[in-house]
Amino acid sequence: MPDLVGLEAVLERTVTPGMTASHVGSGGVDVLSTPTMILLFEQASRDAVQDRLPAGFTTVGTAVDIEHVAATGLGDTVTVRTVVVSMDGRYVDFEVEAADSAGRIGGGRHRRCIVDLEKFMSRLGERRGEAPGKERRT
Repeated sequence: MPDLVGLEAVLERTVTPGMTASHVGSGGVDVLSTPTMILLFEQASRDAVQDRLPAGFTTVGTAVDIEHVAATGLGDTVTVRTVVVSMDGRYVDFEVEAADSAGRIGGGRHRRCIVDLEKFMSRLGERRGEAPGKERRT
């Protein structure tokens, strides 16, 4: 696998009603939800490395250790920054941080694993009891 340490990405999103705690069910307030902030960390981290991976490979999230320390209201812009800080075999570790117009709202660490997409999907089928090339019965 290529050395990905130092790669980074920035992602900006405007907080919409579908991103709020009240919408996703993680709280009863119309502010950016923690699950949505984690999703933004995952998206930015994936984007930071995807173009450097061999064809047919991608990354999947395996761990998050973050804090969400300030609320962000509807219409505000969230900026997420991620940087690859280390690699351990197929595992890629990121430092992530999010801010809005008033300052830092959260951050921490995120880990992703590099996978061969075809093998990954084949193993998923095996876990569900599907034979290769057979459709799943419901």
